[in-house]
Amino acid sequence: MANDTIVISVDVGETRVALIEDGILAELYVERERDRSPVGSIYLGKVTRVLPGMQAAFVDIGLDRAAFLHVEDVIPTTDLDRLANKDDDDNGNDNSNGAAKKKRGRVTRKTPIRDVLKEGQQIVVQVSKGPISTKGARVTSHVSLPGRYVVYMPTIEHVGVSKRIGNDRERRRLREVIDSCKPPSGGLIVRTVAAGLTKGGLKADVGYLVKTWDDILEKQKKLRRAPTSLYAELDIVCRTARDMFTESVRKIIIDDAEEYGRLKKFVEDFMPERAGDVELYEGGDPIMDAFGLEDEIARALSRKVPLPSGGYLIIDQAEALTAIDVNTGRFTGKGKDVEETIFQTNLEAVKEIGYQLRFRNIGGLIVLDFIDMERSSHREKVYRALLKELKKDKSKTTAVRISELGLVEMTRKRTRESLGRTLYEPCFFCDGTGQLMSKTTVCHEILRQIRREKDSLPGFKVVVNAHPAICDMFQREEKKALQRASARYARQIVLQARKDYHLEQFDLTGQ
Repeated sequence: MANDTIVISVDVGETRVALIEDGILAELYVERERDRSPVGSIYLGKVTRVLPGMQAAFVDIGLDRAAFLHVEDVIPTTDLDRLANKDDDDNGNDNSNGAAKKKRGRVTRKTPIRDVLKEGQQIVVQVSKGPISTKGARVTSHVSLPGRYVVYMPTIEHVGVSKRIGNDRERRRLREVIDSCKPPSGGLIVRTVAAGLTKGGLKADVGYLVKTWDDILEKQKKLRRAPTSLYAELDIVCRTARDMFTESVRKIIIDDAEEYGRLKKFVEDFMPERAGDVELYEGGDPIMDAFGLEDEIARALSRKVPLPSGGYLIIDQAEALTAIDVNTGRFTGKGKDVEETIFQTNLEAVKEIGYQLRFRNIGGLIVLDFIDMERSSHREKVYRALLKELKKDKSKTTAVRISELGLVEMTRKRTRESLGRTLYEPCFFCDGTGQLMSKTTVCHEILRQIRREKDSLPGFKVVVNAHPAICDMFQREEKKALQRASARYARQIVLQARKDYHLEQFDLTGQ
């Protein structure tokens, strides 16, 4: 039974999409007008640097930073030209087509990058991973065009069915249907939402995607100047309907009349049976407030995440990895022994960790620090529970067993920036470290600097320009130290409070 709801909030310059599962905010996506994700878009790029030592190249696709292209993601230019000119080559000779398919193949990791790419070369690429932190986008020559029911891969000869369709009989039926719909070149993967779909529905989706690819190739022939865009991925509103409007979703509610009309038309074109499940929100309050989502977002993104029993998680996202620490907090186990208390806390943490990884879209290397468990049976149960939670995640995850120290090393595929880094930026005051010099440390640093500069400063007075909190510290806790320094250096030290100064900032002048 469909219980989930998708809420779309369209504001000036920003659109947010929230997926509510069983009354709980499960996923949140944010797209800003001037900072749209390039993932899925296709470009005619220009190779700017080839790095044999990394078996990779950098490609200018028109973004702020050059995109990264690994040798395994390259398709030889001759193969792409063959695809682009397939109409000219196809004279009804099946043998020649078969030979072409045999020649076509992926470049391997061992293929020297300079054998397939050179600087200044133009190449068609698709963004597979958006820019993250200081890294540019990652691109591939192996294009994949997602439709509502199938994914078309024009450069790969492969046919498959989503592993999430568990019924073997249905998988076999879909495989037979998609084999009959397969175009002369390229491969297809049947998506999960295609379960139960008729041949006509699949064939229409395949036809639309094949035409889209033909249009891209035609545009490439006309536009010989790189970098340039050949195909733009759908915006977040239509992409939500295509990728997230599954059978488990009861309805989509959107709060903008213009976007509602566009979304309604998109749904009518590609999934007409669901057109009645798209609603326009006409309430007076902002839609996110009406559903109580704003408070949920703020609570879910905090560093400290409470657990139902009184324990809590601490989530720290660093450059190299994300660390999640589990603590018992005020949970005492209600009379149970210590080992049982720890076990129950860890089980609670597993469920919350699965939710937080998905909601925050945390990717890359993740280290989970569970509370140490002495019994191996408890460690095994917690590990099994973790794997069960991770299966709910659409992103690919891997996890190793819990060590004797209670640590789990795991990875989660990252294709876009995490939600925390999308909504927040490093603190300008502490430069993202979360720490400042203590006021006492700054005071003694000032006294050391006076010692260094005392002979070069003119006059009898040394004027210290510093933050008001530092001046206050010198007048209270560090007053004796200031007086002793004044006597030792035979200079009058005058404090000048500057509200515009950083806590750690100061300078000295002589008078």
